[in-house]
Amino acid sequence: MTTETLTKRPTYYEELRGKGYSRRDFMKYCTMMAAFMGLQQSGIAQIADAMKKTPRIPVIWLHFQECTCCSESFIRSSHPITADIVLDQISLDYTETLMAASGHQAEEAMQKTMKDHYGEYVLCVEGSVPMAGDGEYCCIGGRSAKQILEETAAGAKAILCWGSCACNGCVQAAKPNPTQATPIHKIIKGKPIVKVPGCPPIGEVMAGTLMHIITFGTLPELDGIGRPKAFYSKRIHDSCYRRPFYDAGMFVETFDDENAKKGYCLYKVGCKGPSTYNACGIMKWNAGVSYPIQSGHGCFGCTEEKFWDNGPIYARMPEAGGFGIEATADKIGMVALGVTAAGIAAHAVATNLRKKEIVDNLIEEGKESEKEL
Repeated sequence: MTTETLTKRPTYYEELRGKGYSRRDFMKYCTMMAAFMGLQQSGIAQIADAMKKTPRIPVIWLHFQECTCCSESFIRSSHPITADIVLDQISLDYTETLMAASGHQAEEAMQKTMKDHYGEYVLCVEGSVPMAGDGEYCCIGGRSAKQILEETAAGAKAILCWGSCACNGCVQAAKPNPTQATPIHKIIKGKPIVKVPGCPPIGEVMAGTLMHIITFGTLPELDGIGRPKAFYSKRIHDSCYRRPFYDAGMFVETFDDENAKKGYCLYKVGCKGPSTYNACGIMKWNAGVSYPIQSGHGCFGCTEEKFWDNGPIYARMPEAGGFGIEATADKIGMVALGVTAAGIAAHAVATNLRKKEIVDNLIEEGKESEKEL
């Protein structure tokens, strides 16, 4: 496929205006995405310019072993342009869940995209791939998930793994993993792969990952396991509004106790926030209304590999460090008081020694003066 062929496709901005969105709506969206992506103010103009000039990128969105929660999260993003333009008008040529076509017509749409836009389309994958039984646990149109994945990945510009199922196997890969559920990166090699884990991931995180590719023509900066740093560089624990209670040693012991009503830290009832990297506490869900911890439930750690096998969900994890895992506020206060008292005592000793030295010197000077007289 040539660049000329791709440029015949309308730009994002052209599609947006065609759907009745105003320039104000457009700039609000660009501002929102720049903030989510962690860009400086100049990033707003970059996103706007890219959406005005960039032809829509063809997308094939596959569904394998999953519950479709990633798609549900994406289309419920806080700004309608995310679903209406970036998803629908991104030229979503194939997705079993959202496309109107079905059967042979749907398969023809996917084949046409792979042929006409070879090397240019983005492949989005939702769900893990079963490797047991020659792939018989997940078949679409008479072919196994593995066969479809390998065929579509061959001509993809990049692969975006939506959700923990595609990124690490998720609950399907929990012991004993009867279907041999396998994440995408363990099957496809030699292709740029971005992992966007979560069960599901935040819709704006998914949109931000796509917008980075649209704006800059490159993949976002990734961490050591392939996640976008813009969204997965901090632990939920680090931005949690309950963190002061954690540091003060004030914990919920059971979900119906008085401490739960007071909003104390959920660490003792299984919260995995201290070991989970995600933007939940900053971006939140449902247009920034809330997130699990704010709703009174501990973090599951759903963005981390094998979270389903890392011990019972409601059991406390091994000590996570910090100031006050087992301490009470009184104990912390006593420690602080002890440190202060020790400092005062040390200062007093040093001062008295200095005074003694001065007195001794004065005595010696007096004796020398008497001798001279």
